[in-house]
Amino acid sequence: MKTIVIAGGSGFLGQVLENQLTKNGYTVLLLTRFPKKENDMYWDANTLGKWTIALENSEALINLTGKSVDCRYTDKNKKEIYDSRINATQILGKAILQCKQPPKIWMNASTATIYRHSIDKKMTEQNGEIGNDFSMNIAKAWEKEFNQFETHKTRKVILRTSIVLGKNGGALIPLKTLAKFGLGGNQGRGNQKVSFIHEEDFVRAVEFILNRPNLNGVFNVTVPNPTNNMILMKTIRKKIGMPFGISHPEWLLKIGAKIIGTETELVLKSRNVIPERLLQEGFSFKYPTIETTISNLLN
Repeated sequence: MKTIVIAGGSGFLGQVLENQLTKNGYTVLLLTRFPKKENDMYWDANTLGKWTIALENSEALINLTGKSVDCRYTDKNKKEIYDSRINATQILGKAILQCKQPPKIWMNASTATIYRHSIDKKMTEQNGEIGNDFSMNIAKAWEKEFNQFETHKTRKVILRTSIVLGKNGGALIPLKTLAKFGLGGNQGRGNQKVSFIHEEDFVRAVEFILNRPNLNGVFNVTVPNPTNNMILMKTIRKKIGMPFGISHPEWLLKIGAKIIGTETELVLKSRNVIPERLLQEGFSFKYPTIETTISNLLN
């Protein structure tokens, strides 16, 4: 049976991947600081250990490790966001280089947030403009760390993933809660683009890349047509049967973000990202629009 190792697999995305890949016949091993299940292996994301055995002869290593960006950008949190990504990527690279039979592919998470705020310009892998602020610089450093490893027996892929919408986790849960309480109006001006992907299409895209040995490099993992914040919130309200939604001007969002311990960037940044390479390679989305995605997830 083919083995896939997921580093940092105990979070929302890791669980989505584990469930679907297991159903599809793979043996999935998770590297985690807090092993609870039979297929969990302890690692501290900093040092080599017994977990490196799992990489031998494996089909794939998928690295999702990194402290959540859903927090206040204090100096302490910024350091943890940076260190958790860089250290894990570095130790995985070292582990692969020590393998006799290394993984066939190493996929490393990155983020669609690497591109600058854009309402009008579509950001593709080839022509996207990389920005320059805290979040974008984290993404750049993360990819630079990954790219420094020359793994001759292991092909390498960077997953610039957009907002993943899921039934039991991710961004949809808090947005649905806001809408339920009548607070599901525009966030800010509402015209900011939202690049997203259904959790099932995320796994399908990962498998698509996995099963095509010629593919490597950067992939934007997101639907072909981004929506915007206004349509996103309207679609959620419609699906749950809420006739109205109070909007939140930027100043109110800033107060709210402080209260709940997060940053307004998560809802105000315009992510206008296009999966040009996936489309060129012939990948087809099961849930290409915000309507089909929300309709399925809130069913």
